[in-house]
Amino acid sequence: MFSSVFPHFSHSPQFSPHFPHSPAFSPFVPRFPPHFPHFFPIFPHIFPIFLPFYPFPPFFSFSRHFSSIPPFFPIFPPFFPIFPPFFPVFLIFSHFSPSFPPVFPIFPVFCPVPQRLERCVGVVTSLTGGLSEREANDALNAHICKGTPQHEEICLGLFTLVLTEPAQAQKCYRDLALVSRDGMNIVLNKINHILMEKYLKLQDTCRTQLLWLLRELVKSGVLGADGVCMTFMKQIAGGDVTAKNIWLAENVLEILTEQREWVLKSSLLVAMAVYTYLRLIVDHHGTAALQALRQKEVEFCVCLLRERFMDCFMIGRDLVRLLQNVARIPEFEQLWKDILHNPQVLSPQFTGVLQLLQSRTSRKFLACRLTPDMETKLLFMTSRVRFGQQKRYQDWFQRQYLSTPDSQSLRCDLIRYICGVVHPSNEVLSSDILPRWAIIGWLLTTCTSNVAASNAKLALFYDWLFFNPEKDSIMNIEPAILVMHHSMKPHPAITATLLDFMCRIIPNFYPPLEAHVRQGVFNSLTHIVEKRVLAHLAPLFDNPKLDKELRAMLREKFPEFCSSPSPPMEVKIEEPVAMEMENHLEKDDGCYDNAEAAFSDDEEELSSKGGKKREFRFHPIKESIVEEPVDITPFLEQLDESLRDKVLQLQKGSDTEAQCEVMQEIVDQVLEEDFDSEQLSVLASCLQELFKAHFRGEVLPEEITEESLPTPPGFPACQNSQGMQEDNSGFSLLLDLLSELYQKQPKIGYHLLYYLRASKAALGRMGLYESFAQATQLGELHTCLMMDMKACQEDDVRLLCFLTPSIYTEVSPHLPSPLTPFPAPSQLQELVCHVMMGNLVMFRKDSVLNILIQSLDWETFEQYCTWQLFLAHNIPLETIIPILQHLKYKEHPEALSCLLLQLRREKPSEEMVKMVLSRPCHPEDQFTTSILRHWGLRHDDLLGEHIKALLIKNNSLPRKRQSLRSSSSKLAQLTLEQILEHLDNLRLNLTNTKHNFFSQTPILQALQHVQASCDEAHKMKFSDLFSLAEEYEDSSSKPPKSRRKATALASPRSRKNAAQPPNNEEESGSSSASEEEDTKPKPAKRKRKGSSAVGSDSD
Repeated sequence: MFSSVFPHFSHSPQFSPHFPHSPAFSPFVPRFPPHFPHFFPIFPHIFPIFLPFYPFPPFFSFSRHFSSIPPFFPIFPPFFPIFPPFFPVFLIFSHFSPSFPPVFPIFPVFCPVPQRLERCVGVVTSLTGGLSEREANDALNAHICKGTPQHEEICLGLFTLVLTEPAQAQKCYRDLALVSRDGMNIVLNKINHILMEKYLKLQDTCRTQLLWLLRELVKSGVLGADGVCMTFMKQIAGGDVTAKNIWLAENVLEILTEQREWVLKSSLLVAMAVYTYLRLIVDHHGTAALQALRQKEVEFCVCLLRERFMDCFMIGRDLVRLLQNVARIPEFEQLWKDILHNPQVLSPQFTGVLQLLQSRTSRKFLACRLTPDMETKLLFMTSRVRFGQQKRYQDWFQRQYLSTPDSQSLRCDLIRYICGVVHPSNEVLSSDILPRWAIIGWLLTTCTSNVAASNAKLALFYDWLFFNPEKDSIMNIEPAILVMHHSMKPHPAITATLLDFMCRIIPNFYPPLEAHVRQGVFNSLTHIVEKRVLAHLAPLFDNPKLDKELRAMLREKFPEFCSSPSPPMEVKIEEPVAMEMENHLEKDDGCYDNAEAAFSDDEEELSSKGGKKREFRFHPIKESIVEEPVDITPFLEQLDESLRDKVLQLQKGSDTEAQCEVMQEIVDQVLEEDFDSEQLSVLASCLQELFKAHFRGEVLPEEITEESLPTPPGFPACQNSQGMQEDNSGFSLLLDLLSELYQKQPKIGYHLLYYLRASKAALGRMGLYESFAQATQLGELHTCLMMDMKACQEDDVRLLCFLTPSIYTEVSPHLPSPLTPFPAPSQLQELVCHVMMGNLVMFRKDSVLNILIQSLDWETFEQYCTWQLFLAHNIPLETIIPILQHLKYKEHPEALSCLLLQLRREKPSEEMVKMVLSRPCHPEDQFTTSILRHWGLRHDDLLGEHIKALLIKNNSLPRKRQSLRSSSSKLAQLTLEQILEHLDNLRLNLTNTKHNFFSQTPILQALQHVQASCDEAHKMKFSDLFSLAEEYEDSSSKPPKSRRKATALASPRSRKNAAQPPNNEEESGSSSASEEEDTKPKPAKRKRKGSSAVGSDSD
């Protein structure tokens, strides 16, 4: 079906790895070797949607370029594994293509997602081929009824047909809407996945169809379509006026404009759309087409701002920054007049621009103006690149995103993202990872436009202007002061420019608010000193490298920070990265772009001269959480008068007991017959605002007793729910109220579990949670429980461990598969104890194998937790031994090491040995050899019998290659060649040891049996192994006539090297034993473990 998409894959000669590299091979065009398609012998149609990464560099020679391979890093970690189980991979380096970075070198060609989508298309096609529409629909529904995997197959198959077959799109979407049983959730997740990770590889047709599908989802009012719409907007790049980007911006805007009523239903979507298109208006100027698009964007934004200003208010102070950039457009001029002089026209709750400027911008808005690709690269630089090695990464980023005049406006987005979103952990701060201020310094020094430079400086200082230590984060203002501090020596002009900007912005930002701006900057500097970001500011403000006018202005504006403090006994620099940079800057003039990191030897010199070294310690910055006043006025206006009074009374309640009493009265009113259920959503909004403080911090007390367990604020609602029957209308209303609360405050889920676990009255009523889960929008117990456990794990690990036994006892037995929380190490032992005491059963014999297989994709610590909890259960190891065939030695080291340590404690059974031997033989994979060696030392008789049985059994099987269709199992089958390869490896491992495993009669008899019937190729390949059987045959048929100087496991080939024996005691002992044996009479009959062909010292 998709064969016409990729003409490159229509032939099949051979690939040459030494493809020439010359200017004739343009890196901007996908270029394949003449015989490229032999890489795709079994995937003729696996790329229906995803183009190879563009641009491709020429292929390279491993022999020439292997030494220059940088550290591996996948661009999309969830999608591209570091070491994929298939080859080839495209390793891309800077010396192949000046347009491509050395940063992100791995792009696997064989993508598992397209393969899966094509399989799903095949299922749909096979079910509906040749049938009428009604018959096809019946066939699809019948297949879906078989289970969840079949439902997912059909949904993804129809989704793929929508993207790849425009002519059938309408029919396929109709079928999809009819058969989907999860509200299109599978399709929505797949769309988001493609948009976030693979959009750049989509063909134009598929991009068009994705937008068509979004339009249909919006028309149908599918829940979750707003999230897809926001993901589409994230893909619209700032500073990019290429045709594809303009096409995307225009089409998304068209959907938002056409479906205006639908847009207005989501406050977040309104705010995100305004933020996105306000930013894009700046880029869209010049041509007539861009002017027309710009006018549509202006009308769209002004209209939403005037009609839904309070929805847009959630953007925060960055809304003012964006409006400043478009202030001279006539429509926005009038809007600015209203904002400044008549704010009540926009909303009764809006008091003026100061209210907006004092509101912090959420991370999600700052992040939405970077495409997923930009965001991935930037996060990589701030978390993986070492300081001093950043130049090539920055050069590539510059070429890719910042090389055109239009792209200069993107610098503001990048700086705001770095300041507001990239907040490194303490671990990263204390390492030598590239600091944030270095990237910002690079963005400032490479700016080529004066307007863009001014906007970039404003973006850097924007959080300073109205900084409130009680609400804002120190991490937002830290980069600016560190840029100035570290630029003083290598780039004093940068420091001077920024200090000058900081002084002049105070009176010029908005004269009526000059006092507020001055106070904000003063608060920022005070907080910087208090948090010890810099010990003091006098060396910065009164530095001789600054001109006199600037120093005078700084002394005038900030006299408090210009006085030099008394010299301290010991200088402490609180940020370790800053300390390293200071040492570096003393030697090198380039701090933003230097290619090689070179730190000074000051400390070593001081130490050699007997001087005292300075000690630098890292003190993490702690942010204090300050409660903001709760404003529920907009919600109160929508409530009935009686209910409004109760909510106000609840707001004024001073303690938990009083709040519980008022809450009980509210619940009683909800249960009245004449209660309007449409008010549940508004009531839930009020309650979540009022109880916001109760959902912050840890819930579980330090010492857990019945008296110390607190009563949750929502106790009355839960208490009334558990006292009702499920068919009661009041029960349904309370569940709806809890569901509305859950939608607005997801933490309510695990708080409900906590109440049910802690309350005596709720004993045995954990089933209430199941009813609650079904009443939520998720509508499914397993998904709801997983989300609640994950949220609980993030907030309070101790509470998770407290809840786990009751969850698995009363809730989890009804689930299709057990759940596995991943606690901190301190709580893991507690769960293990619960399991061993019989209080907790997390794994069951019939499902544990699937759980362990699923865990192979989890993080290392999560996998180790899973194995520890499994080992605490009394489940036979043979239950999970089939997992061996899923394990790859490079990809699953955690599972392999845990399984190896468990196998060494077991006696080998035939099934165990079979599974161990069925692993592919690889020189670097020592798993099979190590466990066979261990069993050979401890249980040689038993292992010998099992190997004999498997050798004879597999030798009797036909050796013809089975077709894939005739094979009922997808797992690898044990072959005779595999057994012989592993035995040969074991033989080599036991060479020069005293071990006599291969002297056993069963092993030698089995080798004789195989040798007699195998072909010549196998005899040649395993000649050393079969030679043991030949010697056994000779020794059993006639007495030995000559001395045997070779050791038990020495092969005919190894005897040639007998003149150079290894220097160890084992071999010398074996030789002396052989000489003594020659002087004694040989027994006529061979003992079971004795043979002259095998180590004579073993007797």
